[in-house]
Amino acid sequence: MSKKKAFALRINEELLTAVEKWAADEFRSTNGQIEWMLSEFLKEHNRHPKSKK
Repeated sequence: MSKKKAFALRINEELLTAVEKWAADEFRSTNGQIEWMLSEFLKEHNRHPKSKK
């Protein structure tokens, strides 16, 4: 598993509210939802980092 790194994110209030609702609907934390969304986007665009095994 890769190391987690803290990162400050500025986001407009309406967008954050939408992400928080989606996270709650999926039983994830807001942070977990954002991480999942970014990962999915990167996979869809063939930019997801390769796993180190």
